[in-house]
Amino acid sequence: MKITEVEPLVIATGTGTYLLVVVHTDEGLHGLGEVGMRSRPRAVLGALADFADLAVGTEAHRIEELSQLFLRGGFFPAVGDVAAAAAGIDLALWDLRGKALGVPVHELLGGAVREHVPAYVHLPGHGLPEYVENGQRLVEQGWRHLRLGLQPPAEPVLEPRATLRENIAAFHGLRDALGDDVELLIDVHTRLDPAEAAVFCREIEPARPYFVEDPLRSENLDSYRTLRARTGVPLAAGEQLTTVWEFRPLIEDDLVDHARIDLANTGLTQGRKVAAMAEAHHIQVTTHNPLGPVCSAASAHFNLTLPNLGVQEQTHPHGWDDDPLLLAGPVVSAGAVRPGDGPGFGVEIDLPAARRAAAGELGPPPRYRRPDGSLTNW
Repeated sequence: MKITEVEPLVIATGTGTYLLVVVHTDEGLHGLGEVGMRSRPRAVLGALADFADLAVGTEAHRIEELSQLFLRGGFFPAVGDVAAAAAGIDLALWDLRGKALGVPVHELLGGAVREHVPAYVHLPGHGLPEYVENGQRLVEQGWRHLRLGLQPPAEPVLEPRATLRENIAAFHGLRDALGDDVELLIDVHTRLDPAEAAVFCREIEPARPYFVEDPLRSENLDSYRTLRARTGVPLAAGEQLTTVWEFRPLIEDDLVDHARIDLANTGLTQGRKVAAMAEAHHIQVTTHNPLGPVCSAASAHFNLTLPNLGVQEQTHPHGWDDDPLLLAGPVVSAGAVRPGDGPGFGVEIDLPAARRAAAGELGPPPRYRRPDGSLTNW
């Protein structure tokens, strides 16, 4: 079964831009992938075109060979946006392999070790009263892992000291309001320097965070060594990394407790290597997943097989049941995600409609109401 086309689909919605990759074959099958880095879409599209030149005409089942060709076939290693483009194709190839064999992707990875994947949801709001109200509502629905995002008192300007004071107070207040049975996570989103991050981690440590995510930027991973020595809270990082070589210092030096693998940035081929390395260091895998149903389904299949799973990010707490582009996808319930039925990732989209959406022929992106009345779309 040979690859005949690598088709990118850029679909803009009210919550962001989703860059899907459809890999077609001469046997009429297609696989679906998703690119995680979308802030430079023209660069990603250019990389996809370059990789398509390498992929078209090759055997679709030679996934490891193509991964090596994409990432290391040139003089300069592929990282960042270029590696994320390769990840989109890699995911599509795994989806294709499952479809060709008639089995779900988790069977290709060794089989499931659990029935579903525990998941966390983003906690909406700004300030403690809204956090508490929304947190209580989500807990009543069944969610047990809630994620806060570090927010400055006056967006978009971040004044570090004021931001620290407000978020430390909010984290402790939320713990007091929700009790000890709810796991609280906080995403710093790389917005603090090492000294500020150390203060923040020490001050929220008594509230027992599940982890503090991305307290520092990723250009100099050695800065995590300094932070590690100054705090006892669990640390999570890795969503900006794309290869096993980039993850290596975080894992080999035991600088984090949760490896934030984003399969739409690493692909499954690199992602499973990172997960295996993390397992040998007693580091949990907590997949980064702010994207659409393709990445969510790929993450669910991946996580079903991991002995060192932490929890999966799930930014769409009610799934995509109302999305007219999605014909089949993952099943999301309060606190859990599982793949849908069907081979590969178990995801199918209305390709003609997706192409029209990518071409802007369908007008503004539709918006759908969740059961709680709020709006969502992908």
